Amino acid sequence: MSERATDAGVAPNVSVGAPEFSVVIASFNDWRPLHECLRSLAEQSGAPNFEVIVVDDGSRETAPEFIAAWNKRLSLRVLRQAHAGISAARNRGVQSSRGEVVVFVDADCKLQKHCLAVLAAVISDHPQRNYFQLRLIGDSTRLVGRAEELRLIIIQQHMLQPNGCIRYLNTAGFAIRREQTGMAGGVFDPAAQRAEDTLFLANLMQGGELPFFVENAIVQHAIPLNLLQCLLKDIRSAFLEARTYDVIAAKGVKFRVSHRERLSLLRLMWATSAQRSIGRLAWFVLATRQALRLVILLGLDWTGKRFEPRVEAGLL
Repeated sequence: MSERATDAGVAPNVSVGAPEFSVVIASFNDWRPLHECLRSLAEQSGAPNFEVIVVDDGSRETAPEFIAAWNKRLSLRVLRQAHAGISAARNRGVQSSRGEVVVFVDADCKLQKHCLAVLAAVISDHPQRNYFQLRLIGDSTRLVGRAEELRLIIIQQHMLQPNGCIRYLNTAGFAIRREQTGMAGGVFDPAAQRAEDTLFLANLMQGGELPFFVENAIVQHAIPLNLLQCLLKDIRSAFLEARTYDVIAAKGVKFRVSHRERLSLLRLMWATSAQRSIGRLAWFVLATRQALRLVILLGLDWTGKRFEPRVEAGLL
């Protein structure tokens, strides 16, 4: 495969004039979940004019026909590049976008019907804000999804600040203004193979800014993996994340979580898991996944310099 990224053979259905939003989705061998993500975008109600840019980061197969078919309902472009990682893929999407606001979602996410309309209203009402974190929920029809729902409920509650901002950034649902952010060179550090959003948050915190939380712009993170697949992915991800946390530690940005706070969060998760829609088993799944990641991250931290940022990332 050529190292030069090229457009896939999916003709764009370009709207008249520049779109208000550009939705950027990085994809790697996950065409079926992407199909449902595009369906949720096609079913948006009251949304501003938007384009969708899918960046295929070197998948085994090119975009199948059922992805190309969404051109009939969306202004869609699929760009293909040699595998370079999620940061490079998202940057490619940003560089190819035309919207005033860039919205990042994952291929395994589904936007609720009014998500983009709500986001547009909040962005309009807060001209002083440049970054916006959408509310994420899990898929409660599956055990892994219920564990994800539990994690997201707690972390978003815990990290929400009194001024409406949130000390959390997850590119499964995140928006950024174009004109005030200097995105020509890309948003994410291409060296960050995982936890690129945490690194971006660290950069924001250094500049004294946090994302504004858009509670009613809701994105469902529908993880298409079973428990064993999730655990294996967690192991792989932890090794990649460790390198990113090295960069964060070098910046001097602290994500400190005390032992008392960790215990408090675990108790809160346990109490929340009493909800019938979540269940106690989801707590054990979440605790197992997070403990596994934390053990790997701490095991790789020979010097102890990365301990504080890793603790928060591993726990939450």
